[in-house]
Amino acid sequence: MQLTTEKVDTMQVVIFNLGSERYGVETTKVKEIIRVSEITRIPNAPDFVEGVIDLRGQITTVINLRKRFGLPPKEIDNDTRIIVFEHGDTVVGMMVDTVSEVKYLSSNEVDSLPPLITARPESRFLKGVGKLPDGLLILVDLEKVIGDENF
Repeated sequence: MQLTTEKVDTMQVVIFNLGSERYGVETTKVKEIIRVSEITRIPNAPDFVEGVIDLRGQITTVINLRKRFGLPPKEIDNDTRIIVFEHGDTVVGMMVDTVSEVKYLSSNEVDSLPPLITARPESRFLKGVGKLPDGLLILVDLEKVIGDENF
Protein backbone atom coordinates (compact mmCIF):
# COMPACT_ATOMS: atom_id res chain seq x y z
CA MET A 1 0.00 0.00 0.00
CA GLN A 2 1.40 3.35 -1.03
CA LEU A 3 0.43 6.55 0.71
CA THR A 4 0.22 9.66 -1.39
CA THR A 5 0.78 13.01 0.18
CA GLU A 6 -1.18 15.53 -1.78
CA LYS A 7 -0.16 19.10 -1.00
CA VAL A 8 -3.23 21.13 -0.08
CA ASP A 9 -2.79 24.88 -0.35
CA THR A 10 -4.78 27.11 1.94
CA MET A 11 -5.69 30.73 1.71
CA GLN A 12 -7.06 33.08 4.29
CA VAL A 13 -10.04 35.17 3.21
CA VAL A 14 -11.83 38.21 4.60
CA ILE A 15 -15.56 37.49 4.35
CA PHE A 16 -17.92 40.37 3.62
CA ASN A 17 -21.52 40.83 2.55
CA LEU A 18 -23.33 42.67 -0.17
CA GLY A 19 -26.99 42.19 0.68
CA SER A 20 -27.56 38.54 1.59
CA GLU A 21 -24.61 37.24 -0.46
CA ARG A 22 -21.25 36.40 1.08
CA TYR A 23 -18.04 37.25 -0.69
CA GLY A 24 -14.40 36.78 0.11
CA VAL A 25 -11.04 38.31 -0.77
CA GLU A 26 -7.62 36.97 0.09
CA THR A 27 -6.13 38.59 3.18
CA THR A 28 -2.77 38.84 1.44
CA LYS A 29 -4.29 41.64 -0.67
CA VAL A 30 -5.97 43.48 2.24
CA LYS A 31 -4.11 46.24 4.08
CA GLU A 32 -6.85 47.13 6.55
CA ILE A 33 -10.58 47.42 7.11
CA ILE A 34 -11.96 50.78 8.19
CA ARG A 35 -15.25 52.47 8.96
CA VAL A 36 -16.61 54.88 6.38
CA SER A 37 -15.34 58.40 6.92
CA GLU A 38 -16.15 61.52 4.97
CA ILE A 39 -15.91 60.79 1.24
CA THR A 40 -15.18 63.62 -1.18
CA ARG A 41 -16.91 63.14 -4.53
CA ILE A 42 -14.85 63.47 -7.70
CA PRO A 43 -16.55 65.01 -10.76
CA ASN A 44 -16.69 62.84 -13.89
CA ALA A 45 -15.41 59.74 -12.07
CA PRO A 46 -16.88 56.38 -13.10
CA ASP A 47 -20.26 55.83 -11.40
CA PHE A 48 -18.93 53.07 -9.12
CA VAL A 49 -16.28 55.43 -7.69
CA GLU A 50 -17.70 56.99 -4.52
CA GLY A 51 -14.85 59.47 -4.28
CA VAL A 52 -11.70 59.82 -2.20
CA ILE A 53 -10.84 59.76 1.50
CA ASP A 54 -7.84 60.94 3.46
CA LEU A 55 -6.36 57.79 4.95
CA ARG A 56 -3.71 59.04 7.38
CA GLY A 57 -2.44 61.60 4.88
CA GLN A 58 -2.77 59.39 1.80
CA ILE A 59 -5.55 60.19 -0.67
CA THR A 60 -7.36 56.90 -1.31
CA THR A 61 -9.95 56.21 -4.00
CA VAL A 62 -13.08 54.46 -2.72
CA ILE A 63 -15.14 52.27 -5.02
CA ASN A 64 -18.64 51.08 -4.20
CA LEU A 65 -18.69 47.34 -4.80
CA ARG A 66 -22.50 47.30 -4.98
CA LYS A 67 -22.38 49.73 -7.91
CA ARG A 68 -19.45 47.88 -9.50
CA PHE A 69 -21.43 44.63 -9.40
CA GLY A 70 -24.63 46.29 -10.66
CA LEU A 71 -26.52 45.73 -7.40
CA PRO A 72 -29.17 48.12 -6.06
CA PRO A 73 -27.85 50.95 -3.86
CA LYS A 74 -27.94 50.80 -0.07
CA GLU A 75 -27.59 53.60 2.47
CA ILE A 76 -24.29 53.76 4.34
CA ASP A 77 -24.86 52.66 7.94
CA ASN A 78 -22.86 51.66 11.04
CA ASP A 79 -22.04 48.26 9.51
CA THR A 80 -20.68 49.63 6.21
CA ARG A 81 -16.94 49.09 5.89
CA ILE A 82 -14.15 49.96 3.48
CA ILE A 83 -11.68 47.18 2.72
CA VAL A 84 -8.40 48.87 1.85
CA PHE A 85 -5.98 47.14 -0.50
CA GLU A 86 -3.03 47.97 -2.74
CA HIS A 87 -3.31 47.89 -6.50
CA GLY A 88 0.17 48.34 -7.90
CA ASP A 89 1.46 51.47 -6.20
CA THR A 90 -2.05 52.82 -5.54
CA VAL A 91 -4.14 52.28 -2.41
CA VAL A 92 -7.83 51.65 -3.11
CA GLY A 93 -10.80 51.24 -0.76
CA MET A 94 -13.71 48.95 -1.57
CA MET A 95 -17.00 49.82 0.17
CA VAL A 96 -19.04 46.78 1.32
CA ASP A 97 -22.19 46.32 3.43
CA THR A 98 -20.53 44.43 6.29
CA VAL A 99 -17.33 42.54 7.07
CA SER A 100 -18.07 39.44 9.12
CA GLU A 101 -14.99 37.29 9.67
CA VAL A 102 -11.72 35.83 8.46
CA LYS A 103 -11.54 32.14 7.53
CA TYR A 104 -9.14 29.67 5.96
CA LEU A 105 -10.08 27.83 2.77
CA SER A 106 -8.14 24.87 1.42
CA SER A 107 -7.73 24.41 -2.32
CA ASN A 108 -10.14 21.45 -1.97
CA GLU A 109 -12.84 23.87 -0.78
CA VAL A 110 -12.61 26.15 -3.82
CA ASP A 111 -14.36 25.42 -7.12
CA SER A 112 -14.34 27.30 -10.38
CA LEU A 113 -17.44 29.21 -11.41
CA PRO A 114 -20.12 27.27 -13.32
CA PRO A 115 -20.25 27.95 -17.11
CA LEU A 116 -23.67 29.61 -16.85
CA ILE A 117 -22.11 32.21 -14.54
CA THR A 118 -18.87 32.69 -16.48
CA ALA A 119 -20.87 33.49 -19.61
CA ARG A 120 -22.18 36.67 -17.93
CA PRO A 121 -20.09 39.88 -18.11
CA GLU A 122 -20.30 40.47 -14.33
CA SER A 123 -18.40 37.23 -13.72
CA ARG A 124 -15.17 38.91 -14.79
CA PHE A 125 -14.83 40.21 -11.20
CA LEU A 126 -15.08 36.73 -9.68
CA LYS A 127 -12.56 33.94 -9.42
CA GLY A 128 -14.34 31.04 -7.79
CA VAL A 129 -16.69 29.68 -5.19
CA GLY A 130 -15.59 28.69 -1.71
CA LYS A 131 -17.39 25.90 0.13
CA LEU A 132 -17.78 26.54 3.85
CA PRO A 133 -19.66 24.35 6.35
CA ASP A 134 -22.38 27.03 6.63
CA GLY A 135 -22.75 27.78 2.91
CA LEU A 136 -21.05 29.09 -0.20
CA LEU A 137 -18.78 32.08 -0.59
CA ILE A 138 -18.10 33.97 -3.83
CA LEU A 139 -14.40 34.77 -4.25
CA VAL A 140 -13.66 38.21 -5.69
CA ASP A 141 -10.65 39.02 -7.87
CA LEU A 142 -9.54 42.46 -6.64
CA GLU A 143 -7.33 43.08 -9.67
CA LYS A 144 -10.31 42.67 -11.99
CA VAL A 145 -12.62 44.79 -9.81
CA ILE A 146 -10.18 47.62 -10.42
CA GLY A 147 -9.65 46.51 -14.02
CA ASP A 148 -8.08 48.95 -16.40
CA GLU A 149 -9.47 51.99 -14.60
CA ASN A 150 -6.95 54.71 -13.97
CA PHE A 151 -7.34 56.04 -10.45
